Amino acid sequence: MEENKSLRLFEDKNIRVAWNEIEENWYFSVVDIVAVLTENDYQKSRNYWKWLKNKLLQEGSELVSNTNQLKMKANDGKLRDTDVMNTEQILRLVQSIPSKKAEPFKLWLAQVGKERIDEAYDPEITINRALDTYRKKGYSEEWINQRLKTIDVRKEFTDESKRVGVNKHRDFAVLTNILTQAWSGYSVKEYKNLKGLKKENLRDNMTNMELVLNMLAETSSTEISKSTNEQGVEGAEKSVIKGGNIARIAKEQLEKETGKKVISSQNAKEIRRLKE
Repeated sequence: MEENKSLRLFEDKNIRVAWNEIEENWYFSVVDIVAVLTENDYQKSRNYWKWLKNKLLQEGSELVSNTNQLKMKANDGKLRDTDVMNTEQILRLVQSIPSKKAEPFKLWLAQVGKERIDEAYDPEITINRALDTYRKKGYSEEWINQRLKTIDVRKEFTDESKRVGVNKHRDFAVLTNILTQAWSGYSVKEYKNLKGLKKENLRDNMTNMELVLNMLAETSSTEISKSTNEQGVEGAEKSVIKGGNIARIAKEQLEKETGKKVISSQNAKEIRRLKE
């Protein structure tokens, strides 16, 4: 667990955070968040959190029971057990605290909820929003077109996986890891480390060629799965290995012809800079 004391949130207030590399999640000190929202000192914030925990438990909320504890450096410099929550849990916590400072977050959550409902009725809204987001971030139109294609290809891949009996999120993550390893030679974690990523989406940090080969791997896996019709996670694993190998062969042939490595350490910052 890597602690980052310098991360600042909520109007430049210090919030103790830690990065869990295995889960790829940030964990935030609950008391620090409460202190900012209630504008109380540390001791009063601890007491408020104790009171709020009891209140949430009485209401049947699972937020408290899912709270973790990590060793974090206290004001006296010693490491002490500290209640922590991930980003999703913190956003739920914010909704439970009456505070002017929390109001912008509550409004934002309401807006996000409305947008997701609108998208369920009209999927085109999702596509247009993605286009706007990538353009604002400075990606080239060519890259954006490739990225949107990967979304469609990924959906076909996951739909086919579900058809053969893959339903758990953990199993999808395993399949993605096997596929990535097969065509690129890197696990998802290794690939992210190469590009200096943590929570960021790997595809958003791929070059055009990396996106193309990743699509080839997923498309090949989907078509092989449809042809063989092998069921379950084991059957899906066989398909992704075969599909990944097809993309690996294409990658190796391209590298042989160009004399350049396809897998790049470039992340989104470098990729966007190429546009300028």
